[in-house]
Amino acid sequence: MSAITGIYQLNNAPIHLEHGNNLMKSLEQFPSDDIRTWRNEDVFFGCHAQWITPESVNERLPFYDNEQKLAITSDAIIDNRTELFERLQVKQSQKKTITDSELILLAYLKWGKESPKYLIGDFAYMIWDERNQTLFGARDFSGARTLYYCKDHFSFAFCTIIDPLFKLPNFKKELNEEWLAEFIVIPTIVESADVHNTVYKNIYQLPPAHTITVVNGKSSLERYWHLPPTATLRLKSDEEYHEAFREVFDLAVTEKLRTYGQVGAHLSGGLDSGSVVSFATKALQKENKQLHTFSSIPEDNFNDWTPKYYAADERPFIKETVRHVGNISDHYLSFEGRSPLADVDDFLALMEMPYKFFENAYWLKGISEKAHNEGVKIVLNGARGNHSISWGSERLNIEYYASLLKKLKLIHLNQELNVYCRNFRTGKRVMLPIVARNALPNFAQLFTKNKGFDYPIPSFINPVFAQKTDVYNRLDRYDMDISGSFRGDLNEYRRKHYDQLYYWNKSGTATTKLSLRYSLWDRDPTNDLRVIRYCLSIPEEQYVKNGMERSFLRSATKDILPDSIRLNHYVRGIQAADTIHRMKSSWKAFMEELHQLKNDSLMSEILDVKAIGAALSHIGDQPSPEHVWSNEFKILTRSLIVSRFIKGFS
Repeated sequence: MSAITGIYQLNNAPIHLEHGNNLMKSLEQFPSDDIRTWRNEDVFFGCHAQWITPESVNERLPFYDNEQKLAITSDAIIDNRTELFERLQVKQSQKKTITDSELILLAYLKWGKESPKYLIGDFAYMIWDERNQTLFGARDFSGARTLYYCKDHFSFAFCTIIDPLFKLPNFKKELNEEWLAEFIVIPTIVESADVHNTVYKNIYQLPPAHTITVVNGKSSLERYWHLPPTATLRLKSDEEYHEAFREVFDLAVTEKLRTYGQVGAHLSGGLDSGSVVSFATKALQKENKQLHTFSSIPEDNFNDWTPKYYAADERPFIKETVRHVGNISDHYLSFEGRSPLADVDDFLALMEMPYKFFENAYWLKGISEKAHNEGVKIVLNGARGNHSISWGSERLNIEYYASLLKKLKLIHLNQELNVYCRNFRTGKRVMLPIVARNALPNFAQLFTKNKGFDYPIPSFINPVFAQKTDVYNRLDRYDMDISGSFRGDLNEYRRKHYDQLYYWNKSGTATTKLSLRYSLWDRDPTNDLRVIRYCLSIPEEQYVKNGMERSFLRSATKDILPDSIRLNHYVRGIQAADTIHRMKSSWKAFMEELHQLKNDSLMSEILDVKAIGAALSHIGDQPSPEHVWSNEFKILTRSLIVSRFIKGFS
């Protein structure tokens, strides 16, 4: 709910007041409801507060507990308050007013450095333990909130954003070439494998699921959360699985609605956001509140060129959900005249680093602007539902059918294939050879000429720069597969997704910094730890039943979502189809900038200008909308973003 910052003096010298003031002054770019500081001889804490929850209104942060000799500054919304009330023996008279930061302090008093394990929510905070002369901080398990820090022999400083740290003496902007090399080489949306590093030398971030302790001038990191082994849940019927899911998901959604303002939600025509919205509206009715939904749609003059099984304009599906669910004020935002190219410089300033979601940046920012203007303080989304509530894919179904074949469960296999072929309008003559190849992969490889996977985006890093930064060996040490294809058990891939921290960092950076600009919070119930644990405990067959992909969520939301959405196997919504259409008026400038980049001596030391030249030749001078998802377009937009960042580096 805040931008937080602070300094801990390590050399027994007094805090320089102007250093703390400079940190706070840098945060004035964001709106605030309250601005406060706290200091003693060794420590300075600051908080640029934005009130989101009812308990945060008029909260005093930083907060100092004179009795316990503890100070805290926090950027946090804690969801499992009711559970913590019991564990921490909070008095009945305090339950409605006790703030999240006070709960964090009580947890610290009871469990010490183990306390973050007991917190569910989005948080980053620092505690000064005066009695033990210890600075202690933590970041939530998935990194929903950012926390950066720097350290030398004289001081340790931290902040929600990076730039204020450069206002301190002895900390200068220097490019971290290793981070940049990873950013360029990793083909996915992941920025870097090393979640401790940033694009700046000597500026670090507290990784997700970690604590930091600074004592006697030394700092140490400790990971407090790993995905634990999950026992498979065995219930008596499908309906029992569905009922248990609805209970845990309803709790996660309801707890994330806590705000004194209005509530909004991203809404597409799919399962994840539709499920979030349907549970949210029911809970909001009890508070006599209406849910504001925000949906990005193409410009009015866009001609949909995509295949029939894609929907670039999801309004017909979205309106089906809105009609069925009710209690919704729906907003369809076309952002006429806005181009992702026009937003690059602003997003670089906001992110403080290069980014990879070029096609989506303008509508992410635009929805935040609109929500802010509607008085919305909480914006729900289902961004991480693909790995939790709606887990499943064609490949998962085929793997399951292959397992039935290997176990010779032929009657069951025949039943599932009959329904699958009916759902997806195919035949068993098509499906059986595919299932057989998956059941006997070693035998199938004998008849497969191409046994490997191509790099999904042709490499566009300068080979000398790659060698200098040792980027490929480093990524290998982090067990990061940059082939773009996962070969192996999908359930193992799913577990790795939750245990490898580099998957998480990418979205927390954008949502934190957008939230500060627009004084609202993105909350994702599909990423709630309780929901994740439950979804991982469900038997595999629940996700592939009745010939359906993502069958568990489809079945569990019967009567909650309209059947036209719940049982839609044929059309999928797709974002960014109008990206190049939006760039038509600036296409010439886009191409000219890239041609200049190709001839730039500085950029040629970092990027492979031959790869950029080949991408330019492939794309051509005329904007063709179908290039939006091509590897060449990704190379060009990412190269442009890196170039703009480097040129603006100072």
